[in-house]
Amino acid sequence: MNLNSIPAFQDNYIWVLSNDEGRCLIVDPGDAAPVLKAIAENQWQPEAILLTHHHQDHVGGVKELVQNFPKLVVYGPAETQDKGVTHIVEDGDSALILGHEFSIFATPGHTLGHICYFSHPYLFCGDTLFSGGCGRLFEGTASQMYQSLKKISALPDDTLICCAHEYTLANMKFSLSILPHDSFINDYYRKVNELRVKKQMTLPVILKNERQNNIFLRTEDIDLINEINKETILQHPEERFAWLRSKKDSF
Repeated sequence: MNLNSIPAFQDNYIWVLSNDEGRCLIVDPGDAAPVLKAIAENQWQPEAILLTHHHQDHVGGVKELVQNFPKLVVYGPAETQDKGVTHIVEDGDSALILGHEFSIFATPGHTLGHICYFSHPYLFCGDTLFSGGCGRLFEGTASQMYQSLKKISALPDDTLICCAHEYTLANMKFSLSILPHDSFINDYYRKVNELRVKKQMTLPVILKNERQNNIFLRTEDIDLINEINKETILQHPEERFAWLRSKKDSF
């Protein structure tokens, strides 16, 4: 399978997974125009759309794509049922697409019905996990998002995190503000900064690296615990996650 990304809006990525025959699936097409352009340029034959949640910058292009390709199968959680979905999926479901099995699991937090799709090594995680960060809590709780991130972190080391936004540099600036002397965070910040200066993308990332570089996956880390203890004593990793998310919201 070939992984492709289509930039959309200011900082979105629409992911496309294609096979050698050109059959493809499209993830979270917030805008149809760049997708239609890429389909024409690559001579792809789209077979399915995967939606992770209901926000407009992830679903806005569905109807136009279906008008152009009426046989498209559109998978999504119940919260996307009025966005053009043909197959509603939920936690524990699986879908066979392009001959590959995708497992679907619930990752509430950013929205209540948010889901992820995993077919090794590809994880399409929408706005749950970002490189160096995680999604804002628009509908869910910090506790829900913490549990969602734990599910993702338990996937195989070589999982490719295909998230939906280029937020990595801003996320790493925040991480540096919390752990300014951490070698992983400093090294990754420099790498990301160099890529962004050249207008290159920082995604996808490998989960094994993300566990070191992403402060939100390090809530049981002694260095982070010591840093938080300077301000407040929090016993549980879930509480430390909530503290971090709140800091990030006002960063």
